[in-house]
Amino acid sequence: MWNISSIINYEKHLEQPQIDRQQQTSLSPRHVSALFLWLLSINTGVSIVKRSSPYLKMRVLGAIEHAPGTTIKARIQHVSTMIFKDEDQAPHTFTWRTIQTWYSHYQKHGVTSLHNKQRADKGRLRKIAPEEVAEAIAAALPHFHNNGYNIAALYQKCIEMGTLRREKVAPNTFRRIVSEYELLKSEDKLKSKKRLAFAKAHANEMWQADTMMGPYIDNGKGKKVQAKLIAFIDDASRVCCHGEFFASENTESLIKALRGALYKRGVPRSMYVDNGSIYTSLEITQICARLGTLLCHAPVRDGAAKGKVERFFRTVRMNFLTRKLDLSSVAVLNRQFTDWVEGEYHAREHSVLRMKPIDRFGLDLSRIVYLTPNDVNDELFFVQQTRCVIADNTFSLKGKRFEAPRDLRSKKVQVRFDRRSGKRAVVYYKGDRMGEAKLLDFEANDRPAKRTEVVS
Repeated sequence: MWNISSIINYEKHLEQPQIDRQQQTSLSPRHVSALFLWLLSINTGVSIVKRSSPYLKMRVLGAIEHAPGTTIKARIQHVSTMIFKDEDQAPHTFTWRTIQTWYSHYQKHGVTSLHNKQRADKGRLRKIAPEEVAEAIAAALPHFHNNGYNIAALYQKCIEMGTLRREKVAPNTFRRIVSEYELLKSEDKLKSKKRLAFAKAHANEMWQADTMMGPYIDNGKGKKVQAKLIAFIDDASRVCCHGEFFASENTESLIKALRGALYKRGVPRSMYVDNGSIYTSLEITQICARLGTLLCHAPVRDGAAKGKVERFFRTVRMNFLTRKLDLSSVAVLNRQFTDWVEGEYHAREHSVLRMKPIDRFGLDLSRIVYLTPNDVNDELFFVQQTRCVIADNTFSLKGKRFEAPRDLRSKKVQVRFDRRSGKRAVVYYKGDRMGEAKLLDFEANDRPAKRTEVVS
């Protein structure tokens, strides 16, 4: 039977070095400490809380000043034997290491460091995305007849089909996601949501972006694939900043389209997109952060929230895709689409604006910040990864060895590189640009440096 004295003796036993300690016991020091605190609270009636209020922390720190002892450690150890009462007069006791941590934070940062901080990811889903749950539900619903299901049965069916795993989403989490994102509501109920018409005051204050499924085209290999249109619409002027068809929808396609939009129409203050995988990718988040553009995401399964780009897609379907188009390749289709946008869509009076979209965009030219196409601005679209520079001042990237532009041995650096070619690699250290790394040339490094002889 475990008691306080036996646990204390066991902790002292763990402090002694032993080779086969893990084979002698199944309890780790962490579990022993937790068991010790639990037994202490039972035997003494003293509550041991994980998070304490700033009021209680200040009382504990105040007791250090008047505690006996010649050193601060001795006074803190004495305070750890004392019992303190909180605002509700509940008794508490704290270990000397906890008090030492509070004292150190108070000395460095003052009273504000004693306030309990909330988790940075509080209220967010950490193991699964709502889109994954929505896809699992869509796959499970056909197995139920006449909507004869409840949330518990739906969750069980998703587990049986393997579309969801219990270690990633528990039953209560599943129920909360379904309720919060309204995943079981019909499209008619979602469309009846109350909305207010809005428009930004100036061009490039906000862009709306989305993807539309286009016609089937020849992929050059004798097969037909469905093209995807990625388009960016300016909220204030309804100008199509850039639109381009792609054979596949991935992050590289989105980065290429975004690069074209930025070089053509300038930098927006914010960008409103959906929750698709490409729009929530790390690369897009990094690009927007470098540009100072706020990346906003529409609610899940709420396409009407991006009404302007959806209305543009409707115009594309009615006025462009109904034409007799040459679908021999993506490049040919894009040339036809660009001619239609610049020649007809921008040149026609908009029914809401009562003027041409391109003319409305031109009213705010003095406010627009343009990007000049060059090698420096191309680095804005590079993906960033962390690498460790080894002793010979080199690092590995995509199976290749690069030489750091400066002496950065044994340091962690951030490397930005072009994910398409992987040739250019720019090194950053602590936020500062160190320069462009070069591919390692073993033979060049083997040649001795030439000495310059001075002739007198």
